[in-house]
Amino acid sequence: MGAGQKSTQSKVVHAIVMVVMILALLVFIAPFILVIINVFKTKGDINSDPLALIGKHGFTIENFPRAMDKMNFWTVFGNSAIITISATVLTVLVSAMAAYVIVRNPHWKVGALFFAAMVASMVIPFQVLMVPLVSLYGGILDVLNSRITLILMHVGFSVSLASFMFHGAIKTNVPVELEEAAGIDGCTTWRTFWTIVFPLLKPTIATITIIDAMAFWNDYLLPSLVLGRRQLYTIPIATRVFYGTYSTDIGLVMAALLLAMLPILILYLFLQRYIVAGVTSGAVKG
Repeated sequence: MGAGQKSTQSKVVHAIVMVVMILALLVFIAPFILVIINVFKTKGDINSDPLALIGKHGFTIENFPRAMDKMNFWTVFGNSAIITISATVLTVLVSAMAAYVIVRNPHWKVGALFFAAMVASMVIPFQVLMVPLVSLYGGILDVLNSRITLILMHVGFSVSLASFMFHGAIKTNVPVELEEAAGIDGCTTWRTFWTIVFPLLKPTIATITIIDAMAFWNDYLLPSLVLGRRQLYTIPIATRVFYGTYSTDIGLVMAALLLAMLPILILYLFLQRYIVAGVTSGAVKG
């Protein structure tokens, strides 16, 4: 087979791959495009022709103020922001410190046992723990209906994966020689971690921040179990007001979803350049 024929086959394969990827992209972003198209229509226009770019009654932004008023948007937005930011920051700090201690003490049996337990806990579905969790924290300890409780639960469920990622990043990308040099210069272990090790973990920190912030912000099940009072609702729980027994105002639902989506989308745009580096930094080198 000649070089020209191989080059032609390579181009054909590349073209097929690109077509498949473009089709997959369109499938994935189709729901988002439908939300963008229909959020600026009236309820009647959405029901009559959801695929039309502009409804019969024209372009409207009435869905946004109506949705914000009905779901008490600024209150639930504040609740979501407090819970998401607090849980994300705590997860990053606790996981980074835990991973550092485990990596730098390889002969510490207790650390290895804790790390093995964290890795094993990642395969346990949340639904298995759901009923015992509510029974314990609600019926026995009576600590539900609290943002602090929800924040600590989020941290507890996410710290295993975060520690696993930090463990790989520290082990493969942070040379021990840097820490030894800092020790010679008089740095304590605490100062060495925060001034040398932690800044080198930026890609992993950005990746974990995106993953956990998105999970906390969009989570419906756990907040619905913990937060029973309306003034504590997060955005996903507050969207229930748009769903009636016999009818649903799709325009208001889409406006609420778009408003809830924007903060995470903006965060991703700021941190996207770190995402790939953060995922690959935890890989084990051969």
